[in-house]
Amino acid sequence: MKKSVLFVIILAAALTAGLYTLPKGVVRNETKQLEGRTTQTPGPTDSPHGNVAEADTPAMHEKPLSVDQQKQVALLKTELASANSSQREAVGQKLITLFRTINRYDSAAHYAEVLAIAQPTEQHLLRAGDQYFEAYTFAVDDKKTASLGQKTREFYQQALAKNPNLLSAKANMAMTYVNTDTPMQGIMMLREVLHQDPTNELALFNLGLLSMRSNQYERAIERFRQILVNNPASRKAQFYLGVSLAEAGQKAEAKQVLAQVKKQEKDPQILAAVREYEERLK
Repeated sequence: MKKSVLFVIILAAALTAGLYTLPKGVVRNETKQLEGRTTQTPGPTDSPHGNVAEADTPAMHEKPLSVDQQKQVALLKTELASANSSQREAVGQKLITLFRTINRYDSAAHYAEVLAIAQPTEQHLLRAGDQYFEAYTFAVDDKKTASLGQKTREFYQQALAKNPNLLSAKANMAMTYVNTDTPMQGIMMLREVLHQDPTNELALFNLGLLSMRSNQYERAIERFRQILVNNPASRKAQFYLGVSLAEAGQKAEAKQVLAQVKKQEKDPQILAAVREYEERLK
């Protein structure tokens, strides 16, 4: 697959709203740098017990916070530090939402961790895992990816210990193993999810992406087709099916699928990828 096309596909996956997010760590070798991304830190150094220190300074992020954003963050941090046990959840959630809005995913994850440590319920642990996984998907360098991946696993494992049926958590956690010394552990986890739920979209999608990564396009085609049988409206599955068909040399069907994607999709990055594939398929 051309690096330029793969870059567009990965960026499109990250920017398109939907059920799935593709961790950039999955395609580390092909895309070491993503233009325009905000650099994330592994996590603020705030105390998990409320002695909050400033962590979102311009030195830690590519784009500094605006004056208004700094005021909002400072106000909520002060509120959190003085909040009693009944108020911490609401204030903490406001901080998480604010940090996600301004693309500080690692900071959002940190405060989700603060709440999970204070009250380790299934809901709080799952939220911390979800937030760390989101931060993981936006990490760029290897050290940061490894750190955030470890945090993701830590909280998902605690949530799964309370409820083994959290299949989305298990499918997300599986993707954090891809660039570790035990990548097959992630594959096995995805297969375990499908054993419990053969139609699980997230597991099927992740296995499809991993098949694409290893140039096993026939397997990827099978996974994306399985998704579309149960969810014909999945634009992402249709898009990746079209890409996989094109890469597998099945030009006629690839053209049909990509033409359908072009009719339904509005995201300019995906449309750019579709146009480039259409040129290649002429």
